[in-house]
Amino acid sequence: QVQLVESGGGSVQPGGSLRLSCAASGFTFDDYGMGWFRQAPGKNRVLIAGLRYNGDNIYYSNSVKGRFRISRDNAKSTLYLEMNNVEPEDTAIYYCAKQQRPLLVLANSEEDFTSWGQGTQVTVSS
Repeated sequence: QVQLVESGGGSVQPGGSLRLSCAASGFTFDDYGMGWFRQAPGKNRVLIAGLRYNGDNIYYSNSVKGRFRISRDNAKSTLYLEMNNVEPEDTAIYYCAKQQRPLLVLANSEEDFTSWGQGTQVTVSS
């Protein structure tokens, strides 16, 4: 069974940094594109970053572009999200996600992701 376990969330001040991790198991990690979604209170869950199974074709939403960095370590079956210069509007539950189909070229479409972890809470406040 696919398992995605996020960690690294917590409280951080505006302008600070945080690094989220996602430990993946139950599938061949380096065959699948991966991504990060987030869901803020009262809002839909949205894709904010994604990358191809080999780590290229990286996508960022406009809301996080230039501040966040997605990466993966295929040898460790781990996905990362480095969050820099965080803002209060970054407050959300952050989810690690896996694409349904293997070996997709792009990781920029929400409908391609069908598995998510339990989520980790990130709260940005003074």
